[in-house]
Amino acid sequence: MQNPLIRKLAHSGFLTVADNVTLAHLSSRTRQVDSHRDLIREGDRPEHVRLVMKGFACRYKIIEQGRRQILAFLVPGDFCDLHVAILGEMDHNIGTLSPCIIVDIPRVVVEELTARHSRISRALWWATLVDEGILREWLVSMGQRPADQQLAHLFCELFFRLQAVGLCHNNSFDLPMTQEELADTMGLSTIHVNRTLQQLRYDGFITFKAGVLDIIDVAKLAAFSGFNPNYLHLNRRLATVD
Repeated sequence: MQNPLIRKLAHSGFLTVADNVTLAHLSSRTRQVDSHRDLIREGDRPEHVRLVMKGFACRYKIIEQGRRQILAFLVPGDFCDLHVAILGEMDHNIGTLSPCIIVDIPRVVVEELTARHSRISRALWWATLVDEGILREWLVSMGQRPADQQLAHLFCELFFRLQAVGLCHNNSFDLPMTQEELADTMGLSTIHVNRTLQQLRYDGFITFKAGVLDIIDVAKLAAFSGFNPNYLHLNRRLATVD
């Protein structure tokens, strides 16, 4: 499989073959992390940027009485907060949802990369802006969409994000996530998520079995949920930097 970081950043439209070689070297030293392990915790001093090469991770907060709110999903090709090493301490946790392959990139390497490679620097800013777009859309979903449309919208988003890095087979993709984790994402109870999943199955939108989600008709699910992929910014534009 082609490097997911290179596949993702290719959608920025800025990279050359030489840039891809640099990114391949950047992401070559990996480590395996088991599921449900913290990569960094709230209050820790960040010294590395984490890059997900395989598996699912998430950003999350723990609030009163141990309740958890998942703030973002991190899929292959995603950085866990590209500029986090600027901060004195973490204000949230980053943990794995499934077994992951992770790259730990020292802060100084990121600084050198952005200083010496203008096209890569611009592609990384593109990735940061996409992260902000995803966060905005999640806020809209939690504030305005009913549960069935919110979950359908999330499934559409994951489909497009994973398709962009070559991790969809037809309309199916691995979704190694429990109903409890979906509930922590949507701000709903596990019972409510279970009923919503059953309704989406009954309506012929999806099947979800053994950690694999199959979207029966992507266009219909997108229309049902009001999904527009524009916030993922997957349409390439011509580079303007040397």
